[in-house]
Amino acid sequence: MPDSGPTTHTLDVPGAQLYYERRGTGPLLLMIGSPMDSTGFTGLANALANDYTVVTYDRRGIGNSSHEDTTQDVTPEQQADDLHRLLSELGGEPAYLFGSSGGAVVGLALVTAHPDQVRTLVAHEPPVVELLPDSAQVRAQIEDIYDTYRADGAEKAMQKFMAHAGLGDAPGQDADAPRWEPYPDDLRAPAAATARRPWRR
Repeated sequence: MPDSGPTTHTLDVPGAQLYYERRGTGPLLLMIGSPMDSTGFTGLANALANDYTVVTYDRRGIGNSSHEDTTQDVTPEQQADDLHRLLSELGGEPAYLFGSSGGAVVGLALVTAHPDQVRTLVAHEPPVVELLPDSAQVRAQIEDIYDTYRADGAEKAMQKFMAHAGLGDAPGQDADAPRWEPYPDDLRAPAAATARRPWRR
């Protein structure tokens, strides 16, 4: 593992400032998750920094990155444009891209808009519900989470999202059923906890 820690940077993009970290040497590897920020990849980034130049970043409006117009939704296409600008700032070479969850959707949007910037995309569990046989039902559930966010705020919406993802209490769930809970040391970075320890009784 490299002796030095990551270097931290910011990049101005239209309507936002992006925070990113760079570590290691070798071919460019960019990792993106959603809804978590870059801290969820710290362990993996450190492990890969011997073989790759690993870049992690906070999406606009998340973590240390800003978002000027918070009344507007942040779309995968807008995030793909942010990634396009970040990759251009990093030298423009085609990059390996690992995207997890919503980050995989952003990766797919980047490949669609700028295929020349991506050497290989690993799209891990992209929530592309339109491809599911029960897509109408799932889409309605997601719209309900979105409406809850707009009406009642992020905390109540996140509770619904966690239940929807099988990480919280679903309606009618047995009280003794296994459920996800953060460990005490995960409370400082709750977004990373689901990746490290998905289940706990």
